[in-house]
Amino acid sequence: MKKPQEDRGAVLDDIRQQLADGTLSFGGAIRQLRLRVTGLNQTDFARMCKLSLRTLRQLEQDAGNPTVATLDSVFRLFGMRVGVVVGRPRDMERF
Repeated sequence: MKKPQEDRGAVLDDIRQQLADGTLSFGGAIRQLRLRVTGLNQTDFARMCKLSLRTLRQLEQDAGNPTVATLDSVFRLFGMRVGVVVGRPRDMERF
């Protein structure tokens, strides 16, 4: 395993913020967690997350139709949870 070069806390905060802003997809976040936090290749990261390599690849590409439980199982390893948050008022203007 190669040593990540960035501060773990700062990286996690950055990823959380991008997810909250809607500027980062779940797949992008998982890829950043893999690369920026763990430094693992896909095979080792999939093993760590107890996922098949195929599932991890689909997650990182925002492909397939993962369950909330699958997403949550990855994010929990990094102190995050998948859930519903209250949107901003401007987001609700479309309805």
